[in-house]
Amino acid sequence: MIYLISPSKIFNWIERLMNFINSIFFVVLIIGLTFALLISPPDYLQGDSVRIMYVHVPSAWISLASFTCIAILSILTFLLKIKNLNLISKSIAPIGLLFTFLAIVTGSLWGKPTWGTWWAWDARLTSMVVLLMFYVMYILSLKLIKDEDKANQVSGLIAIVGLINIPIIKYSVDWWSTLHQPQSINILNGSSSIHSSMLFPLILMLLVLLLYCALIFLMKYKTEIIKIKKKNVKRL
Repeated sequence: MIYLISPSKIFNWIERLMNFINSIFFVVLIIGLTFALLISPPDYLQGDSVRIMYVHVPSAWISLASFTCIAILSILTFLLKIKNLNLISKSIAPIGLLFTFLAIVTGSLWGKPTWGTWWAWDARLTSMVVLLMFYVMYILSLKLIKDEDKANQVSGLIAIVGLINIPIIKYSVDWWSTLHQPQSINILNGSSSIHSSMLFPLILMLLVLLLYCALIFLMKYKTEIIKIKKKNVKRL
């Protein structure tokens, strides 16, 4: 396992994956936007404003999944002492921050025509802001703490503590009375209350954003590897 994730062993694979993603990204993007903006029907209550969902929902999923991955990798780093896992976490963090911010902004844009207000400090929205703060603290700890080992320890602790917020975000609409609607898709049991005419474009846009995430992650990870090689640091 360590052999497979060693930066020196996967550098060429990164180049190949980036080239593959670049070759299909714009095709998938055009298809996804066509279904999301043109083919999918407007909602019978929300009208065309429901199309914000095709960016908002995947962004929220990616923001939660990214922080969960960072926290799990941080736990594994503490337990297994595999330093390369820190590189992976560093490469995921900017993506999570971007999509958390995007989820909050698109949620606000969606909230105005739906709720009649740009913002409300209810449980779901507040916990998403808390997640954004954890991302900022995580990234700043890596930037501001000069000692690399100490920076990794502090950022790891931030990620592990922040993991508590993930189930709060997910179940906030069930635990408290909020403006935010309950979940429409249950990944665990595969159920969905969204009609297939809207669910398919949603999955397509999720794929588009995941491809974008993969591309940004590989670029960031490649940059981290180059930094390590320049410093001539022994990794594992």
